[in-house]
Amino acid sequence: MQYAVLSDVHANLESLDAVLNDITQRRIREVLFIGDAVGYGPNPEESVDLLAGSCHMLLAGNHDWGVIGLTDIGYFNEYARCAIEWTSGVMTEKTKDTLRTFPVRKEYKDEDMLLVHATPQEPEAWHYLLTLRDAEISFRYFDNRFCFLGHSHKPFIIEKRQSGDLMMYEKKTLIKKDCRYIINAGSVGQPRDGDPRASYAISNDEELEIVRVTYDIERVQRKMREEHLPDILIERLSEGR
Repeated sequence: MQYAVLSDVHANLESLDAVLNDITQRRIREVLFIGDAVGYGPNPEESVDLLAGSCHMLLAGNHDWGVIGLTDIGYFNEYARCAIEWTSGVMTEKTKDTLRTFPVRKEYKDEDMLLVHATPQEPEAWHYLLTLRDAEISFRYFDNRFCFLGHSHKPFIIEKRQSGDLMMYEKKTLIKKDCRYIINAGSVGQPRDGDPRASYAISNDEELEIVRVTYDIERVQRKMREEHLPDILIERLSEGR
């Protein structure tokens, strides 16, 4: 089975459209979303609707929970909090109810795969996995061969070998016998690794890959300015930070 794994759309409809078009061109049928449909961007309603109609599985992220009142917005920085408050004000109750149906973790036993937004340990606490040390800890909290996650907006593939050694890949790797993997799909709507292109992950029987897709950043920025969203959230899209 071939999967496309998407994370952190953050109401960026242009980037989501571009990624879904790329997935269609690759003839990938199984699309999995692992959290943060909204927050930051200007099109929360449309993004949730498009994800719900395109994905076979949808998880919740911390921004989704912030909008529907399941995570205290005091947890967020002032810019994220401003965007969450704006999102909550423009989003319909029907769409909020849709977000409430999203779980925070999903296991596919037949595929030996775990999906979470943040980390496998305490997924509702929204920890970050940023270093190999973080990965070493996270591997202890799941038994599956593959764990897909997002949250940090920084894509990577971490391979744990039978010896216990960890190897990090930025773009792709062949799936090796007796190895386990943590894959961060990056962010569709707000990458933070210095590359402004949308990011998502592909998995098949042979390899894991991080895919980058260009989209109309300036159009999204114009929409955000029209809604008076914070300048820092608008400017960072051009820089991928």
